[in-house]
Amino acid sequence: MTERVRITDVSPRDGLQNEPGVIPTAEKVRLVELLCATGVDEVEVTSFVSPKWVPQLGDAAEVCAGLRGRKPGGVRFSALVPNERGFEEFSRVNSAGPLLDRVCLFTAASETFNRRNTNVSIAESLERFKPVLGSAYRDGLAVKMYISCAFGCPFEGEITPKQVADVTASCLNLLSHSDVWAGRQGPGFGPIEISFGDTIGQATPGKVALVMMAAGPSADRMAGYWAEQRDTSINLHLHDTFGRAAECVKAALEIGVRSFDGSVAGLGGCPYASTPGRRAPGNISTELLVRTVEAAGFKTGVDLGKLEEAARFAREIVAKARAGV
Repeated sequence: MTERVRITDVSPRDGLQNEPGVIPTAEKVRLVELLCATGVDEVEVTSFVSPKWVPQLGDAAEVCAGLRGRKPGGVRFSALVPNERGFEEFSRVNSAGPLLDRVCLFTAASETFNRRNTNVSIAESLERFKPVLGSAYRDGLAVKMYISCAFGCPFEGEITPKQVADVTASCLNLLSHSDVWAGRQGPGFGPIEISFGDTIGQATPGKVALVMMAAGPSADRMAGYWAEQRDTSINLHLHDTFGRAAECVKAALEIGVRSFDGSVAGLGGCPYASTPGRRAPGNISTELLVRTVEAAGFKTGVDLGKLEEAARFAREIVAKARAGV
């Protein structure tokens, strides 16, 4: 039987968050609808971050309201939260009825990047995880923990596999920390992913192998924390800054990674990877990701024709927004 690979499209959040032009809420909702129709496993629909820091996602609650009643079965919706306050907004959305299935948290393997991106140290960012993880345990939510700069940092340069492995272990240790689960009633965590982020596109196939070999054993310990928890995985979040992302996907598949993020039409791109005269390319496009995975002999369940339709729409709304800046 052909092995299946999970595909998450992050374009409504990571693809749009740094766009300078205003994209109307209705167009974001339509983008999510088109992505759902493609057969991807998950769509990261937004982030509950302060509009002061990410104006493009200031309509997170409105996007979620627009999606209510339009979510097909079999597709997971996720959203990023920076802290407990963001999770309160996440929970407020679900109080009107289940909509968001996974909460996404983020830290980094680079101290400098983490401070520039979140204004706190890695250790402080992990402290912020605790109350959110406790609530996720109570509510039975799936969890994704992003580790940015797993393959290189725009400020520190090279990031060693040991740095990534150490942060991975710290993330996983939180799952058994008494501050997270003690005294809480609930169904426990849903599926858990640790996502290694190639934030500025520095990954190579060799680096992917080295990081997975160093951090993978720690990630494999996830299943041991909770007897009822069996659905766990490593996820790879690649940016295609230097055109190497497809080769990195192939390398990751060879060593057992079965979950990947993509962004339709290749939207996104870390602003720290851009230069004054050149906007950095974004995430690996979901179209390229799916073609690469299927060419390697795996199945995704994604309809490439419908994915191209979603990509055309994504390019249209971004071009229109940029023209209006």
